Amino acid sequence: QVQLVESGGGLVQAGGSLRLSCVASVSIFRFNSMAWHRQAPGKERELVASISSIGITNYVDSVKGRFTISRDNAKNTMYLQMDSLKPDDTAVYYCFARDPFRRESWGQGTQVTVSS
Repeated sequence: QVQLVESGGGLVQAGGSLRLSCVASVSIFRFNSMAWHRQAPGKERELVASISSIGITNYVDSVKGRFTISRDNAKNTMYLQMDSLKPDDTAVYYCFARDPFRRESWGQGTQVTVSS
């Protein structure tokens, strides 16, 4: 059973920064895709950023130029560096991973709140 544990959320003022971490209980070499999703109150969960096993990244338009996704295979950890945060970024952020057999794992989420 794969476990993903997020950390790094919190309360920050608009314009500030946070770095989220997602630590896996297994080697992340096994995942061909990892991603961060978020869900704001009353809204559907959305994909924020993804990274492939070879480091190809994709971002939702609303965070391009502000967020950076990365992975450290040696530490079994994925990161999301969030800069120039806006109140609209307020949400619970979830770590996600998929292996080549399309088995998916989710973390429990970490709250990010951006005050105006």
